[in-house]
Amino acid sequence: MAVSPAREVAFDVLRKVEAGGYASDLLLSRSMGMDSRDAGLASAIVFGVLRYQAQLDYLIEHYSRRKGRLDPEVRIALQMGIYQLRYLERIPRHAAVAESVESVKRARKHSAAGLVNAVLRKVNRDPVAWPNREVELSCPEWMLARWERNFGAEAATAIARAALAEPVEYTRGGRIQDIGSQSIVPLMRLEPGQSFLDLCAAPGNKTAQALESGVRAIACDFHHRRIAQMKSITPNLVVLDGTRPLPFARPFDRILVDAPCSGTGTLGRNPEIKWRLTPGDLADLQGRQMALLANARAALSAGGLLVYSTCSLEPEENEAVVESVPRPLVIESMRRIPGRDAGDGFMAAVIKASWPL
Repeated sequence: MAVSPAREVAFDVLRKVEAGGYASDLLLSRSMGMDSRDAGLASAIVFGVLRYQAQLDYLIEHYSRRKGRLDPEVRIALQMGIYQLRYLERIPRHAAVAESVESVKRARKHSAAGLVNAVLRKVNRDPVAWPNREVELSCPEWMLARWERNFGAEAATAIARAALAEPVEYTRGGRIQDIGSQSIVPLMRLEPGQSFLDLCAAPGNKTAQALESGVRAIACDFHHRRIAQMKSITPNLVVLDGTRPLPFARPFDRILVDAPCSGTGTLGRNPEIKWRLTPGDLADLQGRQMALLANARAALSAGGLLVYSTCSLEPEENEAVVESVPRPLVIESMRRIPGRDAGDGFMAAVIKASWPL
């Protein structure tokens, strides 16, 4: 039988995410020209499977009564089928089962077709006793434990539950921009005519927001492809590595360092982060973040302000980086926590100039 475009795309995207791709980018490229309903279903399946991955893997064992590793294609087909049958509404049961079986066959795993069919025919919506909170909240235990240490048990649970929900879509100036992201630029106290540097600018939402204040902006990013996508926002684009000394001859009145980070404040939007990030990654990220902040401070004019921000919840990427700046120079800080505050999680610190450094 044929596999619907939505399920075909979802299966293909999840296989590529397994290999290291990013769901949002893959869905964007694959959904061009698709019917809006098919694109919507493909997105719902992909993000649902990634958000609830731990629950789905447990349910595979629960319904199959067997443990052991499965080939990625077989596991993905079962995750997709169980997610549709248990978590989505108005999905025809026969379509979810039959097309999952067909997806396995198309992936040349014919010997597993019987297993997929048998497991999915057992799936129902009866309550399940989850074995632990890692499975119940579909979040790695090490993440939950550190959030509990840093924010308390109730907040840790709320963060994990918020990551299971589909994010609310916020817009600004016709662009999709999370409400948490929108909270960063106002901290800079921008005024018309000021020189403004956005050191890690792509995809450009904060640059566009800053331009509303009448600043003279230069937007930078390490990746040429990402910076090229900002041509409609500003012509003043520079490809550079901000961890190296900056090439600008004149200092800037305002600088934004929205640093590349682990993204643990965006797990509802980027759920694959939960399953890829390791504690060791945080130290590597911190090194880059501290270099970005130091180079940005060196480019700040006397009397200027710099905002350092991340969409991370982790102190290694936030407080530990900001602590590299002398305390009197940090004049304000802000934190948004998923489950407590609307939108993604963010941390930001406002830093005034110290000249000479």
